[in-house]
Amino acid sequence: MRKKNTLLAMVFLSLFAMVSFTISEYSTHPPKKNVPIFTKVIYEGNDQVYNDYPLEEGEFYNPILQGCYPDPAITRKGDDYYMVCSSFAMFPGVPIFHSKDLVNWTDLGGVLDDITEFNPHDTGISQGVYAPGITYNPNNDTFYMIVTAFSGGLGNIIVKTKDPMKGWGSPKKLDFGGIDPSIFFDDDGKAYVVHNDAPDKGKELYNGHRVIKIWEYDIENDQVIAGTDEIIVDGGVDITEKPIWIEAPHIYKKDGSYYLMCAEGGTGDWHSEVIFKSDSPKGPYIPAPSNPILTQRYFPKDRENMVDWAGHADLVKGPDDQYYGVFLAIRPNEENRVNTGRETFILPVDWSGEYPVFKNGLVPMEPKLKMPQGVTNKTGQDGFIPNGNFTFEENFSSDNLDYRWIGLRGTREAFIKQTKKGLEITPFSTNIKERKPTSTLFHRQQHRTFSFTTTLEYEPKSEKDMAGVTAYQNENSNYVFGITKKGKENYLVLQKNSKPNWRGETVSEIIATEPIDLNGPIDLKISAEGDEYQFSYAVDGSDFKTVGGTVSGDILSTDVAGGFTGALLGLYATSGNDIILED
Repeated sequence: MRKKNTLLAMVFLSLFAMVSFTISEYSTHPPKKNVPIFTKVIYEGNDQVYNDYPLEEGEFYNPILQGCYPDPAITRKGDDYYMVCSSFAMFPGVPIFHSKDLVNWTDLGGVLDDITEFNPHDTGISQGVYAPGITYNPNNDTFYMIVTAFSGGLGNIIVKTKDPMKGWGSPKKLDFGGIDPSIFFDDDGKAYVVHNDAPDKGKELYNGHRVIKIWEYDIENDQVIAGTDEIIVDGGVDITEKPIWIEAPHIYKKDGSYYLMCAEGGTGDWHSEVIFKSDSPKGPYIPAPSNPILTQRYFPKDRENMVDWAGHADLVKGPDDQYYGVFLAIRPNEENRVNTGRETFILPVDWSGEYPVFKNGLVPMEPKLKMPQGVTNKTGQDGFIPNGNFTFEENFSSDNLDYRWIGLRGTREAFIKQTKKGLEITPFSTNIKERKPTSTLFHRQQHRTFSFTTTLEYEPKSEKDMAGVTAYQNENSNYVFGITKKGKENYLVLQKNSKPNWRGETVSEIIATEPIDLNGPIDLKISAEGDEYQFSYAVDGSDFKTVGGTVSGDILSTDVAGGFTGALLGLYATSGNDIILED
């Protein structure tokens, strides 16, 4: 849908000339002898909860999107449902999914897929874009995606399309601050944008004090109307209780009344969803007496199959004419660490009374749900996204690489090439610890118990060359397991990179090294059982040997590493290796 022309190409070249990696690195190179070739990947998830709770007729698993897919928003046109999530510095930005029934979903890639228009090249992984909203406007038969972008000076932006299957238009910068915007279209054709913001200057009462603002929106010019902004929620449900982080607002209209639903309590263990009501889209909004309408914060931390941090929700009417809500939540491991990140869940919503309430959203959540009437569970089949326990095999022979493979701070196409032998990764000179695009093809960790295995053909030519795999939470918290060189000898190395020291330098530790003969392909494996991770290899395709023993997954969790993302598993190559092997 975007128009490409010579001027745009010049802008593209100028843009990349300014960043700290070269244009020649950010393109597909001719093959070199030391370019690694990955011929196969097998990701296998085997969480005990799915073994303990097999699906019966008419059931499906919650979460519907496993791994780092937080901040879901959803909309409907006819029988088509579209859902978007946060992506931060992952690329493409704002993953989008399609369903006919809220159970079976297909991956459509990313809304922000043009690097000349959204370029998170130098941001931390938890920046980029987050908390999108998606809304269909029946008045002009157009879909709108609105989001906050922390890169390139974009701020809050909006993009449009008539058909999400065919791509989106160019981003339009909006003239307001704050975060977490969403857009609402009223029956009379008028439009409004709501978002989280700071209180007026000098009126902040406590740490975490935020407000919800509303603007009238000019549909013809795609811009908020100056001077129309008003604060419609100050602090939260009850400001005398000092509620924190009122955010992620959405407006709905039902039976002539307007409902404002927001997250409250911060995206942690006090997270919740609350609801307000008004006779006008601009308020005043009165909180429901029964708030919160969704939370998991009141229950014991040692409960079985714990789901926690539930909130940041959006509502839609389902195929059975009943309401449903999508929201984020976590499934921590036995150490109460969050390695799979914030995932997308769904629950039916009871709106038979004055206010909506998430069914079973105020009791400990279960791993299974009953499907909407008339729906067949096809997850993992016919191109639908799998959930529960599953195995994903990739030999890189398809013309279209699966959308689950993502880049970081840049396009995956900048460094990959699919060949008859497998996937070539042309190494960038950046390494995994830098806030720059790295030549790493990533897959989300989607289970607490998993294995991620790849077959690699590679011959490093110098100590600056390395290729292998990485378990990655952010630029300062990751493991690297790969092949490099010391003198004339090849070595397999396991390195741990953790939080910066007092000088701001990433603390790096070589956990183990092992000399390796590269007479043919080598299999590299990352595996985990909860918090315990292992890195192993095989030269005969079957007898895996662990390098470095069992290591902790603490640095791969958000509660230790910080930020908002889950762990990623990557196929990694660099010509800027800085791991120094001792003699």
